[in-house]
Amino acid sequence: MLPLHRAGALRDSSTFPCLNRGSVRSALYLSLSLTLLWCPGGTVASNLNCHKTCICASNIVSCSKLNLTLVPTGLPLYTAVLDLSYNDITRLKADWTAVKLTKLHNLLLSHNGLHFLSSEAFIYVKYLRYLDLSSNNLRQLDEFIFEPLGQLEVLLLYNNRISQIDRSAFHGLHSLQKLYLSQNLISRFPLELVRDKSRLEKLSLMDVSSNRIKIPPIEDLQVLPAWIKNGLYFHNNPLICDCTLYSLLAQWHIRRLNSALDFKDEYTCNLPGQQKAVVGVFDLNEEYMNCSTFYEADEEAWLEQTLILRCDTRHRDMVKTWVTPRNVVVAEEANQTPRVLPDGSLLISHVKPEDSGTYTCFAVSEALNETLYVMVKVHNFTENGGGETLNTAYTTLVGCLASVVLVLIYLYLTPCRCFCCPKKIHEDSIHSSMLSAAPSHEDLAHKTDPRHVAFIDPRELREGQNGKVNLGGGTRKDVDEEGGLLGKGKRKRSVAESISSVFSDTPIVV
Repeated sequence: MLPLHRAGALRDSSTFPCLNRGSVRSALYLSLSLTLLWCPGGTVASNLNCHKTCICASNIVSCSKLNLTLVPTGLPLYTAVLDLSYNDITRLKADWTAVKLTKLHNLLLSHNGLHFLSSEAFIYVKYLRYLDLSSNNLRQLDEFIFEPLGQLEVLLLYNNRISQIDRSAFHGLHSLQKLYLSQNLISRFPLELVRDKSRLEKLSLMDVSSNRIKIPPIEDLQVLPAWIKNGLYFHNNPLICDCTLYSLLAQWHIRRLNSALDFKDEYTCNLPGQQKAVVGVFDLNEEYMNCSTFYEADEEAWLEQTLILRCDTRHRDMVKTWVTPRNVVVAEEANQTPRVLPDGSLLISHVKPEDSGTYTCFAVSEALNETLYVMVKVHNFTENGGGETLNTAYTTLVGCLASVVLVLIYLYLTPCRCFCCPKKIHEDSIHSSMLSAAPSHEDLAHKTDPRHVAFIDPRELREGQNGKVNLGGGTRKDVDEEGGLLGKGKRKRSVAESISSVFSDTPIVV
């Protein structure tokens, strides 16, 4: 009978020529029919040979660097680690393994030139925890491609040519913790993997560095928990320079997050406009865009407000303990005004001025201890107090303006007090001084200075005896007794009947 292959041939190649129908006659018809079932496309997968081809060490099977084009058949059911890296396996079909490998948890397929993944490629290896598909020629990730891998924890897809990722490609990866997508052609930031309601709950590291992302979703990244941002890498992308980008990474650096701390010098961006220069993101506040230097903001609150302080640690599932500004430990079950919530945040209801100060959160885990400080500033008014203050100021201003208007009206538009005075007297009184001090009757009787008399006709002034004013040639006594005409003109009315000054009840003589 014609031998099917030579001993040891699998050491150099994983395939052998299929039998030709013309070279085998009736004696080999049955053998040929069975052989053709294993020779689709002109090649056949080789049987696993742990002695001459692969290396088998207990439950580890290593078939690396053997120029394999297909996965060997006959893999032991106890295989836990299967290494097929550095071969020529370009297509991973649904039937690459005919049996369920329930104990297989590590599968390595890197450096194979792999460009096709069947939608059913992983249905027989549902218990994988580590899958390495790096350094291949994958161009897209179809929908639900990894859905059977519900226990997968680490997925390596870096150094491929991936440009399209379906939004449901990673659906079903409920246990995934680390995802490596760097060194691809990705232009869209896969925000759905880390955003609330759609994110992978256990994902703590996602590397999308060295891709083609220009504008990351900065506002969405700012609100992520610190333990997610700590493992979110997007350096070495053609980012567009922006002050919000600087503020985001500056905050991460202040918080000592690994994603910004470890690759600080590799976060670069392209200046907008015609400059087209590549500069460091952390230099935008100094030389290029004059971005404001970032400072950690304090928490502000108003009276009677409910305030929640978050202990935003770099690692999740840490035991958190809060200490108030007065060095009082907040117990979880104690009946205190500050209360610890199930997620480790501190709730302060009905905020009072004495709640101001620095709150300390001590976070402890088996691998890390972390301390966070939160400064709280309580304003001494309610949240709507600013509007009340504005209304009070407005009312005061209106009151001041009204007072000024009333004073001006009182000074310049006060009507004559003597409503029964003749029209002549009223007209003359308008020209009198309102601000000068008004002389008394006695002063007018003894003083001769005409400046103390308002608007007296000079023709009517004549000096009499003893330096007193003599009207119309007669003495004051004659004028008073006769009460009529003196000289050429009429005698004016009594001083007591003249108009009064605004600031005094003493009459002014006219």
